[in-house]
Amino acid sequence: MTQPPIKLPSPSLKGKTTVEEAISKRRSVRRFRAQPLSLLQISQILWSAQGITSTSGLRAVPSAGATYPLEVFVLVGEQTVESLKAGIYHYEVDSHSLSLHLKGDLRQELAEAALGQGFVASCPVDVVVCALFPRTAYRYGRRGERYVHVEVGHVGQNVSLQAMALGLATVMVGAFDDEDVRKVLKADEQFKPLYIIPVGKPV
Repeated sequence: MTQPPIKLPSPSLKGKTTVEEAISKRRSVRRFRAQPLSLLQISQILWSAQGITSTSGLRAVPSAGATYPLEVFVLVGEQTVESLKAGIYHYEVDSHSLSLHLKGDLRQELAEAALGQGFVASCPVDVVVCALFPRTAYRYGRRGERYVHVEVGHVGQNVSLQAMALGLATVMVGAFDDEDVRKVLKADEQFKPLYIIPVGKPV
């Protein structure tokens, strides 16, 4: 029986930390506390990555021609996110919800695919951003590949600043074996991993 999507709390549109403060304090962090995150924190992080910000469906990051080639997965351990079971979840942008993609804690497998970077396994949550290049290439041809890479950079910056504003920390991980990461996700071949983003409370 398929598990129904998990509706995420509505994201906050106003915070206590200014953009300037978040930029000045943002750092790459590779040591995280063994403390669970709340569903509200996950909601805010995912909204900053790909959330809808207008009634017309525009999103939190600019996308060439509004082609939106990125798909976001979240790897969660046992009791690392309040009220979420261990597994890989897919962020459903239109409904701001999570659908269970795979059961079980696969953070260690992801760390191995990330060339043995242990903090990928020890942090509470790993966000994996994948691209479906044809969504943008059909409109822009070979130039579309560059646009997709630019777009994922916007996602990384948004998530970094949002995490800082929430009292959390992140690091952008690009050192991994693409095919091994895809196999951990059990994603179709057209899904191309671009970023692993560990998220947690800094030590």
